[in-house]
Amino acid sequence: MFTGTAFSLLPPLLAIILALITKQVYLSLFAGVVLGSLMMGNFQIFPSLEAFYKMMTENFDVSIILFLIVLSMDIVLIQKSGAAGAYSRWASARLKTKRASMLATFLLGILIFVDDGFNCLTIGTVMRPVTDRYKVSRARLAYIIDATAAPVCIIAPVSSWAAAINSYVPAGAGISGFQLFMKTIPYNLYALLTIFMVFFTSAADFQFGLMKKYDDRAAAGDLGAPKENDANQKDQEENEQVTGHGARLIDMVLPMVMLIVASVGFMFYTGYKAGGRTLVECFANCSSAESLFLAALLVLVFLCIYYPARKIWRFSDIMEIIPEGAKLMIPFMIILVLAWTLKGTIGALGAGEFIATIMNVNGSLAHFIPVLAFAIAVFISFSSGTSWGTFAIMVPLVIGLFSGSSNLSLMTVSVSAVLSGAVCGDHISPISDTTIMSSSGALCRHLEHVQSQIQYAIPVIISCFVGFLISGFTESALLSLVASLAFLLLILFGIKRKTA
Repeated sequence: MFTGTAFSLLPPLLAIILALITKQVYLSLFAGVVLGSLMMGNFQIFPSLEAFYKMMTENFDVSIILFLIVLSMDIVLIQKSGAAGAYSRWASARLKTKRASMLATFLLGILIFVDDGFNCLTIGTVMRPVTDRYKVSRARLAYIIDATAAPVCIIAPVSSWAAAINSYVPAGAGISGFQLFMKTIPYNLYALLTIFMVFFTSAADFQFGLMKKYDDRAAAGDLGAPKENDANQKDQEENEQVTGHGARLIDMVLPMVMLIVASVGFMFYTGYKAGGRTLVECFANCSSAESLFLAALLVLVFLCIYYPARKIWRFSDIMEIIPEGAKLMIPFMIILVLAWTLKGTIGALGAGEFIATIMNVNGSLAHFIPVLAFAIAVFISFSSGTSWGTFAIMVPLVIGLFSGSSNLSLMTVSVSAVLSGAVCGDHISPISDTTIMSSSGALCRHLEHVQSQIQYAIPVIISCFVGFLISGFTESALLSLVASLAFLLLILFGIKRKTA
């Protein structure tokens, strides 16, 4: 009765509206799933319960859940090993200027691309003593941390984000999830421009707006630490001291390099098993979730042997620490399970086919889909504070727009716009977990981080609108990126001239 009609849009719309009103992503996704299940069961109790169970079990991806669990175990072991403190001491001895300390923080943010939470907490712990030494404001440090967390993860094939987004792509999209993710990278304007923005403002030591005020204040001695929580700050700083024994820089670098190399190797292996014979074919046919899980598991086994051998931890200590890692990913796993279920419900109700019938994606209106998708994703993500929840709602809907269409290029641009918008909204949202973790990692006053970061994000957002408008008509990643980058530089030089 509801399949293929306008009513099929009600579950995702309910999820969006509740997310905006309540700021509760779990409740919002669950409500959307429940409504969709009721519609599938014609509002009869037992058929609806059966539909709920069927959608949840059929769309559950155990390999991604296992990857998230094992990855978080790796992260906690590395964090607690004391290797981050070793890096901090190494960096302090070699970085001699304020500009160098900011660029080193930026570079470390680029290198730690496996998980955004790991990025935020590790970089804050490692680089805060270094940036404090050169009187970099805590707001500036929090911005560099936050702007090299999600924006880096969203363009890294070897990350928890890539695995999650891969799972949101419904069957019948005409392209595998991993292939689509790889194709979105050059179109992911917000991520690319934000990374450039961090590099430019750090290399040039360029400040404006509130960030300049906070940097000037830091130069006078007030770094912007949360004074009202001095006792808590002292406790946190003490807890960040080395908990392992005798850790060195190599104890952090080695497992990170191993994770990256193993992930790429397993991707090549699973792609070869699936019929790929050239390098491109192997990566196109690979199972990214399986590859990432196997790599994370290999690193976990390695750490369980390596850290006791290095006398950093006893094996019994490691067994006590490992469960802590599993707990870290529980909130994200709940979002994923509900998101997968909602995705399946939307597909079963034929929402994509309905949208495709009322919108000609091969006509002139289709050229505006990327810029509209970007704006909607920013709004949802900013209001709800979650990019993953926004991916779950928007990616299947946008792909559904192109159901039956042969225009995979425009579909790629549109999905890229969703990914960009979701990361953007999450980046500037005061209730986002990464925003909060960045403030916490930098020990910065949260409101100061939020306000100053929004001012730095606005030029990037405006440039993204220009870029997605161009890419919607040209479907050229190079042209849209060059145009949006030129527009961003124009804005920044205009600001610099005005504040000079």
